[in-house]
Amino acid sequence: MQLGTRWTAGEEPPARLPEVLRREIAAVEAALPPDALGQPAPRWTLTWLEGRPVAELETGVVVTVDRDGAPVVRHDDEDEFA
Repeated sequence: MQLGTRWTAGEEPPARLPEVLRREIAAVEAALPPDALGQPAPRWTLTWLEGRPVAELETGVVVTVDRDGAPVVRHDDEDEFA
């Protein structure tokens, strides 16, 4: 695993993030409920596993690409290999 970077939801993702992940991350962020209490926006953590990017939002949403380069969006409590 290679460590990456962190950024706040709604901010520009890192430039090295593939476009396919950028689109999925934008879709996840668009689905986030508005915060009526003024809490800070959740943050993304980007890591690299076996050369593939893995973006995980503090809410537990994980966005990555499969071996064929297709985007995968799941929640961290879902079995990745089901």
